Amino acid sequence: MKDYNFYSVIIGSELLNGRRKDSHFEFVNKELLKRGWEQKANFVIKDDPLFMEDVFRLIKSDKNSVMFCFGGIGSTPDDYTREVAGKVFSDGMSYHDEAKNIILEKMGDRAYPHRIKMAYLPNNSKLLENPINKMPGFYLENRFFFTPGFPDMAHPMVKWALDNFYPKAPKSYNCNFIAYTSEAELIDIMKTLPKDIELSCLPQLQDGKRTAEIFLSSLDFELTTKWCSYFKKELDKLDIKYKEI
Repeated sequence: MKDYNFYSVIIGSELLNGRRKDSHFEFVNKELLKRGWEQKANFVIKDDPLFMEDVFRLIKSDKNSVMFCFGGIGSTPDDYTREVAGKVFSDGMSYHDEAKNIILEKMGDRAYPHRIKMAYLPNNSKLLENPINKMPGFYLENRFFFTPGFPDMAHPMVKWALDNFYPKAPKSYNCNFIAYTSEAELIDIMKTLPKDIELSCLPQLQDGKRTAEIFLSSLDFELTTKWCSYFKKELDKLDIKYKEI
């Protein structure tokens, strides 16, 4: 099973200028953690098609990337996501027959001349069901997902995508402890760890004394056990106390 890298892209100048507050980041984090995943990065960006293209290309360059994008798939002049997605993740745009039929069934003659544009999608798009007003989101390659900016529409789409394509991360093994010293004193130990071991060191100040919370993790039980034991033995050599969490 791949070690996927999850990204969220939240598009909306109204978030950056304070007119609205974001609710997508916390939601995506929670849903990923429930399944044993975590985000690699989150982007909150303006409705700027050139910058959107840069961000999309950065994410596409990661061969293990999975992206959830929120906003900009409507039919107003400031909705650029469909067009930029077609440029970056596909070989162009065309009207999606199923999306077109959904919009026409819902809107009738009111679909023209503007709302029908929401069916103009990147080639090879598949649809994400919208439980609120039926206007679909879409996805490409089972890993690039594009949803509306409205949480009540977008969040069910994200849950569906995770349940169907990324339901559960492979089991990881870890150890977690607090070393009663500053993180600077642990650098030499940390530098000896192999790249297959995920390391997190969080410095803290408790009752005026410096501590460092150490977290080591990998998908290999024996590897994790080996290097957790090694780290603690090195602490013992330096007469540094520690406490398991």
